[in-house]
Amino acid sequence: MSEFRQITEELCNTGALSESTATRAFSLIMSGEQSDIAIAGFLAALRTAGETTEIITAGARVLRDRLTPVVSPEGAIDTCGTGGDAKGSFNISTATAIVAAGAGAIVAKHGNKALSSRSGSSEVLEQLGVRLQQPQGGVEMCMQEAGIGFMFAPAHHAAM
Repeated sequence: MSEFRQITEELCNTGALSESTATRAFSLIMSGEQSDIAIAGFLAALRTAGETTEIITAGARVLRDRLTPVVSPEGAIDTCGTGGDAKGSFNISTATAIVAAGAGAIVAKHGNKALSSRSGSSEVLEQLGVRLQQPQGGVEMCMQEAGIGFMFAPAHHAAM
């Protein structure tokens, strides 16, 4: 039995994971070596057991350890969206980012494709002519020159 399956079974049987075991689980997911069905099984077990502070912390640490960093100017803001809310909501976070940058704020906008609405940040910005895939340093240059830079989630969390 694989290590990932053992962790999933531990979660199913005990309803809990230590932070170190959760860290290992998320590391195995981010390695790209787990099947979609195995990941779905783990996430379903996690949802049933309930997400604890330790598990969320472990997931966040693994993501942060593997991200492609962007150095934002002092005072930069991110207008995080409501993606995945399953409400079909209007993409206000991207509109807010554009308005804020137009008003002089420095915006480091992070986003992805639509999950539950008709358009995510990437679809909106792509229609406006924004290149989603930036070379190294491209997001920083956009923030310096235009007051706004877009961090396309798949480009900054490559393992996802």
